[in-house]
Amino acid sequence: MDIQKFDCEGLLLIKPDVFSDERGHFLETFSNAKYAALGMPESFVQDNESFSHRLVLRGLHFQVPPHAQGKLIRVVRGSIFDVAVDIRKNSPTFGKWISVVLSDENKYQFWIPAGFAHGFLSLEESTVINYKCTSLYHSASERTLLWNDPALQIAWPEKPQIVSSKDEKGELFADFNSPF
Repeated sequence: MDIQKFDCEGLLLIKPDVFSDERGHFLETFSNAKYAALGMPESFVQDNESFSHRLVLRGLHFQVPPHAQGKLIRVVRGSIFDVAVDIRKNSPTFGKWISVVLSDENKYQFWIPAGFAHGFLSLEESTVINYKCTSLYHSASERTLLWNDPALQIAWPEKPQIVSSKDEKGELFADFNSPF
């Protein structure tokens, strides 16, 4: 397993060891001991799956404390441009975003701890992502930052074709009072 760290402290790109032969391949997608050694929680409480058509954009989502979520993201089919925005008000990288491409080919995983907003753009038809969460979904704690906020200047690689009405009405970063 190879790990890439970023300027935004806490974010990790995990490049798992993949064992391939004439039968196909095998990889370990999670191990409590190994991932805890990287600073991740030793338990996740909810697994989610998301199916998206090409150029669907979801985000930028997060939950406020005490229901804040860390997420371990991986793509099962297709590919995504995955984004995490640092929303920790005392962080030196507050307002900065990091992007990675996750795909069924590279098999990378993206660890996004609580204190980040998360969003992604599906780059292929029928993209499926799985993600583990450190806290249960709590609708009253869910918040959305505007995915195309000019203050954030996220460089999405293509123009989204489908964005939910909720995500189109996300809060502007300039008006955002971070609870983190």
